[in-house]
This record gives sequence, structure tokens and C-alpha cells, in this order.
Amino acid sequence: MKHSLLKAALFSTMFAGLSGGAAHAAEQIKVGFLTTLSGPGGALGADIRDGFELAVRHAGGKLGGLPVALNIRDDQMSPDVGRQETERLLKRDKVDVMTGTVFSNVLLPVLPGILASDTVYLSANTGPADYAGAKCNKNFYVVSWQNEDLPAAMGKYVSEKGHKSVFLIGANYPGGRESLTGFKRYYKGKLADEVYVKMGQLDFSAELAQARASGADAVFFFLPGGMGGAFLKQMAGTGLNKTMAVYTPGFSGDQDTIKAVGPSMTGLLNASQWSSDLDNPANQRFVADFEKQYGRIPTMYAAQGYDAGMLLDGAVRDVKGKIEDKEAFRKALRAANFKSVRGAFKFNTNQYPIQSFYMRQVAVDARGRLSNKIVGTIMQDYSDPFAASCKMN
Repeated sequence: MKHSLLKAALFSTMFAGLSGGAAHAAEQIKVGFLTTLSGPGGALGADIRDGFELAVRHAGGKLGGLPVALNIRDDQMSPDVGRQETERLLKRDKVDVMTGTVFSNVLLPVLPGILASDTVYLSANTGPADYAGAKCNKNFYVVSWQNEDLPAAMGKYVSEKGHKSVFLIGANYPGGRESLTGFKRYYKGKLADEVYVKMGQLDFSAELAQARASGADAVFFFLPGGMGGAFLKQMAGTGLNKTMAVYTPGFSGDQDTIKAVGPSMTGLLNASQWSSDLDNPANQRFVADFEKQYGRIPTMYAAQGYDAGMLLDGAVRDVKGKIEDKEAFRKALRAANFKSVRGAFKFNTNQYPIQSFYMRQVAVDARGRLSNKIVGTIMQDYSDPFAASCKMN
């Protein structure tokens, strides 16, 4: 928490350029950045934060020409802490926009209060089914994906590979349950078993024994943060990764997991809407400057944080800084007038992205580093299945 408060103070000074008291609301944009910075998911929140901060730097230290007061808070992956911090951001700090939350078990309890206050929320990670359909909301924009999307792409791919049966394992929280549902939406083969584990679990010996006994020839898992790394290490330790094909969404095939697990991840296939080797100018600049600024290859979380910042920059610019005109501001956000690191970007009617999904594979890059490279496209211009139920025009 001390780190978060210090970062907030530094950013308010660095980007808002304030001296001797707070500026009037019309002179700045106040962003409430609620994310996970501690515990097993802390690396994910740090990546989203760092990507967002880089976007602000690329925008000249401002967003759409407005100085930025960035208030960063650590939700500690706790719904209760998330509620407390959200209340402070809305009522005490009177933020104009909120973003940054990693996990749906934190976002879902706090989102009703944010939306009821007529505050815009930009999701840089989780895209819950609850708000993708009938409960879609004019103030809720998802810059990442709907929770089912990447697992659905993986399910389609695994089905096409012709596996006889697949063992499913996921974290028992909304994002985990939706992820396995997404996989099953397009997977047409046999399911050997479907297992859910407690969030934060790091010992998978019982589940791996269950997977071995199931007779499945493949496993698909959704285990966020440190959970995914622990699972892959233990699969390699038991040799189960030699007898079962391993598939996962990009979350557990990304740089944070590669750093934790190491060479045994070589060859792992994972689905993502983004990759560091996507060939477009915005992505090339993002990857190069992220590595220069932070000394590491960016993850998809960092890319999503960056896109959230650039989306906000474009919208504030398009309304000429008049963010108090909320109808115009929301319209500008929906227009998505920015250069995304994933290439073309547009919102569906539910304000979730319509986008393509790629198959990535962990391999050694030209500089001898273990990273991801695109080996194919699974889906193009994909719309999530809930958008048809959204009644926004």
C-alpha cells in the first residue's frame, strides 16, 4: 500500500505539474487506478500499471492535453479492500475515470457503485459476462476481451487438433468459471474431467494425479498469476507434460510465467489477442519503449494497460478536454480513436472489443530470450456471444 500511495503522489506531481494545491477539475483528469499490486497476482497489476504509465508518457505526460492526477490503489485481490478503496476514489478523490482492476472477483462487487455514480470505467483486463449482455452499461468499456474469448479460441484450436479427451482445471471464481465455459463453447471432443481449485492455490499434486488417472491426452488450464506458474512447474516435475499436451490462454503463457518457470515452457501453445511480435508501428514502439523503460519484455497485461491509456488519451483529445460533457466523452470513448498495439480496434454494441485471436508459442527469440511468437490466427473479427443481448445502440 505504501508503494501505491507513493506512486500516486509521484504521478500526480510528474504528470499534473501541480504546485501549491490541487487544480480545478476542468484543468486535469483524475484517474482512479485500482489494481492488484500485492500477493500472487501482484505482477499482473504491476504490468497493467506500467503499461498505462507508458501510455501517459507517450502522450506527452498528459491525456488528450489534460494534466493527469493518477491515484493508484492496491486492492490486494480482496473484494472488501476493493470496495473501501473504490469508495475513497469516488467520494473523497472524486475521480473522473476508473481503471486497472485485474480480477473479476474484485471488479464485480465494486462495479455497481462505480456505474451508479455515473463514472466511466475502462477495464484493462477482466471482461465479465454479467456486463457483456443484458446488463451492458453506457459507462463500462472493456479494452481487453470478454472472459470467455481467449479460452473459446483455445477450445476451437484444441478441437481441430483432434484430441481424444481433455482434462479441464480452473480457479474457482467468476473469471475461472467463465473461462472453462468459454473453452467448452467451441471444443467438440470428450471432457475427461472438469476441476475447480481455490484462488491462490499453489500445490496441485492431487489435481495432477487426477489428471493422470483420467486418461486424457491433453489438459487445458486457467490459473491466473502465480497459480499458473506453479501448475506448469509441477507438471514438468512429474513428467506429465511429456504425456499430455498442455494448452492455456495467453495469461499463463506470458512473460511473467516464463520468468517463473523457465525452459520447460518451450513449445507451450497459448491464445492471445496480442503478441510482442505483432507487426504494426504502435506495437513496435510500445514493445521497444517498454523494454527500455522497465527492463523486461511486456506482457499482454501491459499491452492492455497501454491500450486503456491510449484510448483515454484519444477520447479526451476528441472532446477537447471537456470531459464534464459526459455524453460527448462516452461517445468519444466508443469511437476508439487511437492506435492500438493489437492493430485495428473497434467496440461492439456492448462496448467489448471485436478482435482477432492468435495462437502463440513459447520459443527462443532472435536475442536468445524465451518469449512468444505468433504461429497462426485462430479467429478473425470475433464478437463475443453475449453482445446480441445488449440493448445499447
